[in-house]
Amino acid sequence: MPQADIGLIGLAVMGQNLVLNMNDHGFTVAVFNRTVSKVDDFLTGGAKGTNIIGAHSIEEFVAALKHPRRVMLLVKAGQPVDAFIEKVIPHLEAGDIIIDGGNSNYNDTIRRCEYVESRGLLYIGTGVSGGEEGARHGPSIMPGGSPDAWQHVKDIFQAVAAKADGAPCCDWVGENGAGHYVKMTHNGIEYGDMQLICEAYSLMKAVGMTPAEMSEAFAEWNTGELDSYLIEITRDILAARDPETGQAMVDVILDTAGQKGTGKWTGISALEMGMPLTLIGEAVFARCLSALKDERVAASEKLRGPKRTFKGDRAKFVEDIRQALYASKIISYAQGFMLLRAAAAEYGWNLNYGGIALMWRGGCIIRSQFLGRIKDAYSKKTQPTNLLLVPYFRSAVRKAQSAWRRVVVQAVRLGVPVPAFSSALAFYDGYRSERLPANLLQAQRDYFGAHTYERTDKPRGEFFHTDWTGTGGDTTASTYTA
Repeated sequence: MPQADIGLIGLAVMGQNLVLNMNDHGFTVAVFNRTVSKVDDFLTGGAKGTNIIGAHSIEEFVAALKHPRRVMLLVKAGQPVDAFIEKVIPHLEAGDIIIDGGNSNYNDTIRRCEYVESRGLLYIGTGVSGGEEGARHGPSIMPGGSPDAWQHVKDIFQAVAAKADGAPCCDWVGENGAGHYVKMTHNGIEYGDMQLICEAYSLMKAVGMTPAEMSEAFAEWNTGELDSYLIEITRDILAARDPETGQAMVDVILDTAGQKGTGKWTGISALEMGMPLTLIGEAVFARCLSALKDERVAASEKLRGPKRTFKGDRAKFVEDIRQALYASKIISYAQGFMLLRAAAAEYGWNLNYGGIALMWRGGCIIRSQFLGRIKDAYSKKTQPTNLLLVPYFRSAVRKAQSAWRRVVVQAVRLGVPVPAFSSALAFYDGYRSERLPANLLQAQRDYFGAHTYERTDKPRGEFFHTDWTGTGGDTTASTYTA
């Protein structure tokens, strides 16, 4: 007789920890892995003494599941997900549910949701954030897909999710690819947060601070408005020593950053939506630039810049960095929620922005005190069009603005690259500008391509063309995209 409340395929670190989390909360879980020996290793290892059921074939795995069968995949994104969907579908019945808990591209999730539903089944694509520790003790879970599936997984997901002020960091996000889109945006913001912290570290290093001194600064920052998981772990990283050399651990790590693609997907989607996610874009490109290590080493011997000599009050400058970091963080989240609004309009998703902020408050990598402010902003009767227009954030940026500008100026003087700090400031200055130089740009487009333009003294929606050379004629381009 079927006993398992849910089944999970994929016993890598995340899969094992999530299964143990479910077991701790009283759910019986069946497990399967493509390399079947991993099932036995898990049952005799981390799962020893639990109620977890091991299966050695898809048939045995599905037979262990209660109706409606809930099959969760935690396998590598891409083709492996499609392959396992094809393997399990023949063994499922109408109303059964397939759940993809990996970092899948939301476009794939939209496609898979449509396909699985066409087979009479239900589909969920859910973001799971928090790494292995979050999976074991409470992740942030962002499910979307077939709405009818939510009632069948809600109790399980909300039980194992992290809690913020007693509320589970998990709720239904929206149809088809909405869950994975929100997770992708989370990861894009994560890229921005991490890059901003790295730029703060780089500036501290440029003014002569040791990693131990930096750790103390981050510890202090973590007691105030910057209180967050990423600030916390940065404090710990900067305090760590390498057992081999006795040096600061951070100093023996090669300065080349990796990435798994979700930040890049966020940037691509932003370009497709026409949303200026400048800070997240720069964070992705900063990782790309870091990967050119050999080229950078060669270039450093030939390309010259200013001598990195700081003159001034170091303590005051460190406080300026803190304020610049907070102001830039506000920009990063403002841009992220701009993208979510655009995606909701594009795909017809009814996203609960306050609920998303709550889901990110615990368990996930970007969890922070700051997200409570965002939840409050979106809990008002009138939803803000942009977080920068919310009184709290508007006031915070105003207070930090002078320090923010001093940091960017000092970075230029020192020759320290701060693409995230500076792009965030440029976005702020652009967003608050009543008039930008795009009028000249549009004139250029009309000059060489007859792309037309709108006039300041005519109603919006009327388009005009000038024969700039006297030989261009009256023919214009067939489309105009603002």
